[in-house]
Amino acid sequence: MEEPRTSFQEMPISAFQQALASKAPVPGGGGAAALAGALAASLLTMVGSLTVGKKKYAACEAALREKMAEMEKAAGRLLSLVDADAKAFAPLSQAYSLPSDTKEEQETKDQVLEQCLRDAAAVPLAILEEVTGIAQELHDFCEMGSVLARSDVGCAAALAGAAGKSAALNVYVNTRLMKDRAYAKDLDGRCLALELNCTALSEESAQAVEAFLRAPRRNA
Repeated sequence: MEEPRTSFQEMPISAFQQALASKAPVPGGGGAAALAGALAASLLTMVGSLTVGKKKYAACEAALREKMAEMEKAAGRLLSLVDADAKAFAPLSQAYSLPSDTKEEQETKDQVLEQCLRDAAAVPLAILEEVTGIAQELHDFCEMGSVLARSDVGCAAALAGAAGKSAALNVYVNTRLMKDRAYAKDLDGRCLALELNCTALSEESAQAVEAFLRAPRRNA
């Protein structure tokens, strides 16, 4: 199987959706997780854009602009990881087709597979790290951002939570096949810690936003 020649991050949305829905092995869950994370970061940037320049929020404008810049960078990195995830899968798919008729061939195949599994797990772990960083900013955007855009912070929280869980699953699907169980256990531990943190932060913000939106208006 050849590595994907198309940059998925440069595809029109409809083309990416069709590629995702096809029987092609990439893009897949890892790419979808990275895209969801990028959307979460972009929503937070939008919240900032709707806030800066307003006198009511002047006190936090400088801090908010810094956070917006970080979210823009995070979104860019996550979009790059859409392609990185696809490229990491190609060698793994090829490794399963290596000959294994002799002892030497089997040993070579096992070594190649093990390295490919490590490489394939590294990308979704990087996605999870990026998304966890986004989740850590949710509270501040909720507090500093325009109240009129608070629902968008909630949407970002929901997307970040889904992206983090999806990325974690794409780590575990690779570690479970590794022969080096000590390495796999270590990677699983790192992944689980990030996943739990990302989930907790995302759910906390999503619930806070929903509670705010469902509460009766003071002037009602």
